[in-house]
Amino acid sequence: MRYQVGCILEYQVSTPSTFIMNIGVARTRHQSAEWEDLRITPEVQRDFHEDPATGNRYHRFVAPVCHLSLRYTALVEHAPDVQDPAAIPAVPPERLPLETLPYLLPSRYCQSDHLMRLAHREFGGISPGYPQVQAICEWIAANVDYLAGSTGSLTSAFDTATQRVGVCRDFAHLGIAFCRAINIPARFVSGYAHNLRPPDFHAMFEAWLGDRWYLFDPTRQVSPMGMVRIGTGRDAADVSFALIIGPAVMTYMQVYAEPADGDAVEAERPTNLAITTA
Repeated sequence: MRYQVGCILEYQVSTPSTFIMNIGVARTRHQSAEWEDLRITPEVQRDFHEDPATGNRYHRFVAPVCHLSLRYTALVEHAPDVQDPAAIPAVPPERLPLETLPYLLPSRYCQSDHLMRLAHREFGGISPGYPQVQAICEWIAANVDYLAGSTGSLTSAFDTATQRVGVCRDFAHLGIAFCRAINIPARFVSGYAHNLRPPDFHAMFEAWLGDRWYLFDPTRQVSPMGMVRIGTGRDAADVSFALIIGPAVMTYMQVYAEPADGDAVEAERPTNLAITTA
C-alpha cells in the first residue's frame, strides 16, 4: 500500500540557530520512499546523514534570523509483514542476537531497573514472549489514561507508571521499560500514522520476538499496519523530530499520513496478528 505523508513546520528564529531534523521516512525492508522532497525557506546549506545502524535520517542546517518554514512530503510504498503470534517463539537472553542487547538496558526515559518488581508481578507468570508483550499493552491501555498535554519532555516511564497518565510517547516508554524488565529487547519508533486524530507525529514501540522486531501500539489509537516509520532508538531522546540549538519558537505544525491510492482498507483493518515493518 502507498501513503502520502509529510509535515509543515514553521519557527520564529530570533538568533542564528542550528537545526537537526529527523522527519524523513526511513528505508527498511518493508517501506521505501518512491519520491520525497524537503523544502526549507529561506534556502540554507544543509548536511545529510543516514545512520547505518538504525536507518534514521538527519538533516542539519543553520537558520538565520527569520521566519523559518520546512515542508516535507513523501510517497511511500509500505508493505508490513504479518505473522501469526502463536508461531513466534520466545527467545531466552542467551540466544538473543548481540545487536539487540543494547535494547535490554535501561535508558534515559525507560528506567526498566526501577520497574522490575512491578513488571515481574504483573507479567512474570504469563507465557514468555509475544503473550507477555500483548499483556503489557493491555495493562497500559487499562491502567494509564491518555490525556493530551498531561506530560512533558522530562516525563519518564517510571513517572507514567506512578502517575498513570500520558501521551503516545509515554505509553511507548512504559511498554519498552516493562519489556526490558522481563528480558525482552524493546525500542522506540516514531512515525507518521494514518487515521491518528488529531494528526501528529506518533510513537509506538517494538519488541524483539522470535527472529525480528514486532510493532505494538498500547494507545490503541491507530493500527500498526498504518504506521510509516521515521526513526528508531532506545527511547524518544534518540528520535526527536527536531533538535534545535538556539532560540527558535515553533509557530505552526501540520502532520499528515493518507493513503495515496484512495484505499484505506488495509491500514484501517483491526488485526490481532503480529506486524513488523523493520
